[in-house]
Amino acid sequence: MKRAYILLAEGFECVEALAPIDVMHRAGVELKRVAVGGSLDVCSSHGLVTLTCDVLIEDADLSDGDALILPGGNPGYINLRNSEQVCAVVRDYYNSGRLVAAICGAPTVLAAAGVARGCGVTCHTTVIEEMADYRYEGGSVIEDRNLITAAGAGLSVEFALTIAERLVDSETLSRVRRGMEV
Repeated sequence: MKRAYILLAEGFECVEALAPIDVMHRAGVELKRVAVGGSLDVCSSHGLVTLTCDVLIEDADLSDGDALILPGGNPGYINLRNSEQVCAVVRDYYNSGRLVAAICGAPTVLAAAGVARGCGVTCHTTVIEEMADYRYEGGSVIEDRNLITAAGAGLSVEFALTIAERLVDSETLSRVRRGMEV
């Protein structure tokens, strides 16, 4: 069974977190919610949803994962990129060839971590200037080696399915797509 970790900081975008959580569950990927910021309870950007995470990042051993998922949301992505623990995990995953997936403003965490420079990315239009060391390709979901980026909230399901495509077999992915009517 594949294992993924989603890093959640105060101010995450609801759909950018919940779509990957839902899709990974449907696909049979073991997903752990990791809280960044000192509390297991993490509130979304609009105060609509509070998720109770499985573990605090400072107590987590993320070394056994196959994928790391970074949702955006404001100020969620800022809180992620301001965490040296998050940046260290992103560096470890990316440099070891494991999948790193970031959506909306979260690709700026790659820049903060100093990884994937020169890779093709997309991100929310408000953070394009922060991605100057990358090859901004625009578009909805961009894959470049072990990196997946997506532009924003409206692409959350496509983003999540692209992650799942890297983690599960085609039959499982087809079953998930059929079940979701996509």
